[in-house]
Formats: sequence, structure tokens, C-alpha cells
Amino acid sequence: MKESVYKSYEELPLFLNAETVAKVLGVAPSTAYELMHEADFPTLKIGNRMVVPKEQFIIWVQRHTEGGVQ
Repeated sequence: MKESVYKSYEELPLFLNAETVAKVLGVAPSTAYELMHEADFPTLKIGNRMVVPKEQFIIWVQRHTEGGVQ
């Protein structure tokens, strides 16, 4: 597994693209693209572009980690 290049949520941009999602989660970009197509993932489509609002991403991570709803 790759290690995240980000050390805190404050370092993240307001909107995350697939490359940033991959870096944050420490996964391959292809895995991030797959995740962004999941129904429960907070993706915002703008034309052909898909981005993830930072705050919604943080909530998603909290819900999918220990103690959260899966």
C-alpha cells in the first residue's frame, strides 16, 4: 500500500480530483476512479469532470472507518 502524502485534512484543497483522492488514501489512481463511481461516494460532476468536496470526503472517511456506519 502506498503512503499518503498528506498529513492532515487542512492540507487538502477545497475540491479533490481522482489523483488527489488516490494520494490521500494511498491507493492507485485507478482505484480512486473506481471509488468515485460508487453510489455512496460524495462525487460532484461538473461537465465531464468529477471532483469531491473536501468536507464531504472527510465525512465519508469517518463513516467508513472504525466506529462509523458501513
